[in-house]
Amino acid sequence: MPVSIVTGSNTGLGLATAEGLARAGHQVVLAVRNQAKGDTAAAEIRAAVPGADVEVMHLDLASLTSVRAFAAEVAGRHPRLDVLVNNAGLVNRERTTTEDGFESTFGVNHLGHFLLTNLLHDPLAATQGRVVVVASLAHRFVPRGIPFDDLQSERSYSWMKAYGASKLANILFARSLARRWRGDGITANSLHPGFVASRLGRDGDGGRLGDIAMTIGRPFAKSPARAAQTSLHLALSPAMAGVSGQFYANSKPGRAAGTARDDAAAERLWDISAQLVGWTD
Repeated sequence: MPVSIVTGSNTGLGLATAEGLARAGHQVVLAVRNQAKGDTAAAEIRAAVPGADVEVMHLDLASLTSVRAFAAEVAGRHPRLDVLVNNAGLVNRERTTTEDGFESTFGVNHLGHFLLTNLLHDPLAATQGRVVVVASLAHRFVPRGIPFDDLQSERSYSWMKAYGASKLANILFARSLARRWRGDGITANSLHPGFVASRLGRDGDGGRLGDIAMTIGRPFAKSPARAAQTSLHLALSPAMAGVSGQFYANSKPGRAAGTARDDAAAERLWDISAQLVGWTD
């Protein structure tokens, strides 16, 4: 049975993605910060997909210690991993920091996933697996590209710029993975799921920001099930075999900003990220 991991899969887009993978016959690991919410999500999937093989594991992307512990446990339980969906994300109204002192949006949305993915290289290589990175058209919020001079938003903080930079980092990370892991048969692609009717911005510290955004935008929002279709396409479609380093929207190649196709910036980001999380290839 194929094995898939979905981060941030206790609700919304992540839960819909996990359910879709279960329907496709995958054993699904729900990588979640809150065990109780993960257990509830697993029960929902089992109710919707009789016979679904769903496992809940604790993962806090705001803690590199947690990321390393999770990856070690996965490697022990699942030496063969077919799909990793880097779905979890947050947006914060105010600047906060992770356990390791990183600005939270950058730390969770990018650095946590950067370390997690690298730590899971061997299980993914065992199956020539797929890495699916949930990004966003919000990467256009930073038209000048990654703010390398203030990655941690220490000089100034704007939730739009911080979130946009993290989503741009997601796309650049997938491009770097595609180049670096091509020889191992692992593919990596990123995507824009659309504006999703989910709890992004309300499960973190979005406060009124998330509530107001969802109230205004809900009539135009996709349901999580519909939004998950692009993630599932990248994870499951035979048409995606061998396709890597691309950006998708609505299950078709999408047009990312020029800053998201800057391979020099992608390599610079990789080097800085590796140094920050203590990773060596």
